Amino acid sequence: MTELALILVLVSAVTHASWNFIAKRASAGPVFNWLFDLMAVGACLPFAIGLIVIQQPHLSSAAWVFVVVSAVLELAYFLLLGQGYRSGDLSLVYPLARGTGPMLATAAAVVLFGERPSPQALCGIALIGVGILALAGPRQLQAGNARRSVVFALLTGVLLAAYTLWDKQAVSPTGGAIPPLLYFFLFTTCRAAMLTPYALTRLPTVRSEWRLHRNHAFGVGVLCAVSYILVLYALAISPVSYVAPVREIGILFGAIMGWQLLAEGAGRRRVAGALAMVAGVVALAFG
Repeated sequence: MTELALILVLVSAVTHASWNFIAKRASAGPVFNWLFDLMAVGACLPFAIGLIVIQQPHLSSAAWVFVVVSAVLELAYFLLLGQGYRSGDLSLVYPLARGTGPMLATAAAVVLFGERPSPQALCGIALIGVGILALAGPRQLQAGNARRSVVFALLTGVLLAAYTLWDKQAVSPTGGAIPPLLYFFLFTTCRAAMLTPYALTRLPTVRSEWRLHRNHAFGVGVLCAVSYILVLYALAISPVSYVAPVREIGILFGAIMGWQLLAEGAGRRRVAGALAMVAGVVALAFG
């Protein structure tokens, strides 16, 4: 993994944890998703136009398939994540959702793409897995009131693995070869279009969400765009089996936000998990 890719992924992790914190604070549904999708599209529009004018990229029919399928996967991901946040803690849902995905994505990348992480990198992946389990907390998983959120978090993780692998092919020169910024702009626009009929039939809810959560929607839209575009560029220059696990250092930031800012509770288990994840990231970076 190159130094540039590592920097991109780490910055992406911080911004990703930040927008998840904002989304948890909003605790809103599909209409909120529609609003922040529109915010993200608006934020990216000038840059997308500039990219089209300067680079004049040619999108094949296969590229449009990548865009539409990604929009469907992402829409399902956000809806499930929102359900998880409405029924559980950030410090539980975020680690489970983000931790399940990269483990599955890394395994699939080895099987499907023939990627071969070094032994040191595999140790790093294992350490991150240990950290995820420590941060999530076995006792929390056994609590009856947490089961619903755990199910949503695990399903979200499966979708995360699916769209990570899909996105790798979409931006790869041997795949869709779509410029990352343009790819994000297109599938986010497509996702917003999918939610538009739902939103237009719930105008009172739209007005209420706009009044109460427009600042949250703006924060999620902008930070989500920054986070996703950065990781797409990292995927374009580095293997999935390195990018996906390193990105999950954001789990540490998300757990700290849940503990310190949402008063969700913490302990030695979280510190041990954080240390394991940092060690895993170092092993991956230099593996």
